[in-house]
Amino acid sequence: MNVVPDDAVRVSSDKIKRFVSQVAVKAGMRQENADFLASRLVENDLRGVFSHGSVQIATYARLMREGKINPNPDVRTVKESPSTLLVDGDGGLGYFAAWRAAESLAERCRAQGIVAAVTRNHGHIGAAGIYSRLLVKHNLIAYVTSGHQLTWKPDQSIMRAAGGSPMSFAVPSGGGPAMVLDFGTMHDLYQSSPHVDELVGKVPGIVLRSMGLGFMCQALGGFLAGVKVDEDAVQRPFPGAYQGALIIAIDVEKFLPLADFLGEMDEFGLRTAEMNPLPGFDRATLPGALEDERER
Repeated sequence: MNVVPDDAVRVSSDKIKRFVSQVAVKAGMRQENADFLASRLVENDLRGVFSHGSVQIATYARLMREGKINPNPDVRTVKESPSTLLVDGDGGLGYFAAWRAAESLAERCRAQGIVAAVTRNHGHIGAAGIYSRLLVKHNLIAYVTSGHQLTWKPDQSIMRAAGGSPMSFAVPSGGGPAMVLDFGTMHDLYQSSPHVDELVGKVPGIVLRSMGLGFMCQALGGFLAGVKVDEDAVQRPFPGAYQGALIIAIDVEKFLPLADFLGEMDEFGLRTAEMNPLPGFDRATLPGALEDERER
């Protein structure tokens, strides 16, 4: 879990943003793209999602420098209908393709009610919550997931087939923070995690649900985006561009008045905040509330 450290050196977000942008430019990225990437990473830092914040620039810069990721992709829509988009990331980081797809869905959703985009041929999209938050700002319900190229062997645990992919759901509210669930499906169940065997023995239902969500990420965010089960079946110009994503947006007003729904979500947030928190926690909150407070 991401936690706010109490022993870290505090640096202003503007300074971190400039630093991240400079590193990206040094690795070959255009200034405009570098500034965009830096903004997305530092926003995650501000929310307390440090695993997907500015620390990621070290990996991204290395991938670009080694030619595994296209530093300046020509992102384009290759197929579309009134309610669907297929966006190609041209071997770049997935932030650019996924952001464009989410923005395009926001424009289309009012007319269609429910719209979906698949992005392909790109690298890491970062935190799935980046894109669900973009859509929820338009008072849309959002679902985002991503899949990637798996590397596996028959003698490995079936857990490896679940990958480590993300999911995010976002639901708008009125005056309170949007409810945003943003998580890794296999958190605490990676091969390197110290308590895997113990969790399987004590809470098998939770483990099976996590694996099931991981399998869904691979199917919906990976295979639907052209990622192959067989890693030898595809030759990629940029070998680091082995991910895809699925983004869905739903217009609340196609089902009931928006104000009524937002009012219910606000009441939901107020009532749950009055309940007893989980053991070891000092507050009872809905998903996304703490991230919203930190960012503000």
